[in-house]
Amino acid sequence: MAPPGLGVAYLWGRGTPVVVTMENPNYSVVEIDGPEAEEELRAAAMAMDKGGRGRTARQFTWVLLLRAHRAAGWLASLAAAAWALPGAIARRFRRSSSSSPSAAADELVHGRGWLLYRFIKGFLALSLLALAVELAAYWNGWRLQGPELHVPEVVEIEGWAHSAYISWMSFRADYIRRPIEFLSKACIFLFVIQSMDRLILCLGCFWIKLRKIKPRIEGDPFREGSGYQHPMVLVQIPMCNEKEVYEQSISAACQLDWPREKFLIQVLDDSSDESIQLMIKAEVSKWSHQGVNIIYRHRVLRTGYKAGNLKSAMSCDYVKDYEFVAIFDADFQPSPDFLKKTIPHFEGNPELGLVQARWSFVNKDENLLTRLQNINLCFHFEVEQQVNGVFLNFFGFNGTAGVWRIQALEESGGWLERTTVEDMDIAVRTHLNGWKFIFLNDVKVLCELPESYEAYRKQQHRWHSGPMHLFRLCLPDIITAKISSWKKANLILLFFLLRKLILPFYSFTLFCVILPLTMFVPEAELPVWVICYVPVCMSFLNILPSPRSFPFIVPYLLFENTMSVTKFNAMVSGLFKLGSSYEWIVTKKSGRSSESDLLTAVEKDTKDLSLPRLHKQISESELIELKMQNGCQEKAPFGAKKANKVYKKELALSLLLLTAATRSLLSAQGIHFYFLLFQGVSFLFVGLDLIGEQID
Repeated sequence: MAPPGLGVAYLWGRGTPVVVTMENPNYSVVEIDGPEAEEELRAAAMAMDKGGRGRTARQFTWVLLLRAHRAAGWLASLAAAAWALPGAIARRFRRSSSSSPSAAADELVHGRGWLLYRFIKGFLALSLLALAVELAAYWNGWRLQGPELHVPEVVEIEGWAHSAYISWMSFRADYIRRPIEFLSKACIFLFVIQSMDRLILCLGCFWIKLRKIKPRIEGDPFREGSGYQHPMVLVQIPMCNEKEVYEQSISAACQLDWPREKFLIQVLDDSSDESIQLMIKAEVSKWSHQGVNIIYRHRVLRTGYKAGNLKSAMSCDYVKDYEFVAIFDADFQPSPDFLKKTIPHFEGNPELGLVQARWSFVNKDENLLTRLQNINLCFHFEVEQQVNGVFLNFFGFNGTAGVWRIQALEESGGWLERTTVEDMDIAVRTHLNGWKFIFLNDVKVLCELPESYEAYRKQQHRWHSGPMHLFRLCLPDIITAKISSWKKANLILLFFLLRKLILPFYSFTLFCVILPLTMFVPEAELPVWVICYVPVCMSFLNILPSPRSFPFIVPYLLFENTMSVTKFNAMVSGLFKLGSSYEWIVTKKSGRSSESDLLTAVEKDTKDLSLPRLHKQISESELIELKMQNGCQEKAPFGAKKANKVYKKELALSLLLLTAATRSLLSAQGIHFYFLLFQGVSFLFVGLDLIGEQID
């Protein structure tokens, strides 16, 4: 076999021609006659691996040949991708225009984001007009842009157009520059404050690693003869129309290593699809017949989303017999020893209300989108959650993979249906009541990341609108709570304002509004350290918890700025209680059960409902009904197939940034040009839905 990276395969033989076959099928086979050429090729490969010392002329020729073929293969791949890209873009636009009730059109027509979209379109129109003016001025040699404006004497003015351009320059320098500079300085101040917060968190994480600080269990409570009394544990699995993952989550929960008489599993099914209900019932029945204490609950009215589902489950009479409740979303797969690693932390710690475990992702390497999500969430758990848990005993509950003391839930008012971030809501209220939290960074629960941009975008909208809605509701409670002033300041200034409001505000305003605006008002130009140095350093800090992601530092920086438009829109809708602030859409799952099972996803997606397996678990009437539903699904029109979408706000921002990049060329602003160019291309890829799962 060829040495790694050569892009060829060697077939060595004695007395027979030797063939070198290139990986790229577009290139021909190279024949090497005789063992002498064989030895030369082998020596050339070894010489290339050693850095090229002691090469003969013929060996050097083979090295060049091999490298040329490898470079040609890369160029051919890039050319093929570039050739296919216009066709893919055209198909996206045709699908978007042909589907009248598409998500993008519905989103803009029915209120969510329509005002922001109109603002971006208006800004784009003004930018195109300003670019046309600047191009005309540049063509005529009126090079007056720059911080130090020099207005020519009257004799230098060449006609009414030149006079109008000079008047515009004076107006721009006297009246437009100052508001932009004020807004820029405000955003830069917020940017520096948020960067300092990020740096302090990283230093705290470094201190934890250095001193090896982490919650520990005294001794081994489960050793033989220890006399440990296993407490009663309730395990809840809320789900809604999640046929891809219900089986693996139920299976993992039923295999928890805990005395069977000491824990009960509640499968809380809010599914509206009756066929999915039957499948989940069959899975529950299967494990029940194996002796597992598991029950199935289904609500007729799905009010309150997940919070309403959990609230309904906690109202059962038998819940009073249980001391703790472990919650897992439908795509989470706890290891068998999960309860043994979490429950003992409550022993001898009556003030402890929550033990939160870390998430681990089975599909983090599936595509570029999942890789970038993994960077964010690794930083969230490794740095934010761990530091806040160690130094403050408080952090936001992640909604799953955690164990609650039921007493803490009840004393804090239980699950409330007032927001879409019920996990953060209950965490804030229990913290105000004096309960403490711990985070276990070394206890990981498998789950999966959204693989399509549509699913990720909807998830992020809920995660950023919900906290602002909650902030409006709980601010009076925080102010009047009987906790220390520094805890109140931490909740209001850091937990809510800095990390939930300021971050999306300055990201969108600074990099998507002010930066392109300063290209047309160069008197208010942003300094290079704001555009380049500090963002790169912050991205470097974010990637530290996931060192394998360092090659993606530039895509990560660009993608985070691209997502700022979604996060800003969500933040505003939650803060001002707009229509989409109380919107819950279940994140689409693909059903990845483990990292080694990624190849089975295609088979799982194309597989029909397994009727023979269900036949033993459901009644004959239910089986007949399920067959009828399967027949209806088979007869469903092909027009209902899902497809990648076109996102108008992102596309408009892409054109805006590319327009500003063109304008920056006239002023020879190198860093600004490259940043705007790459950021505009990033918005273009996201707007055309080319970053995540691609649907043919």
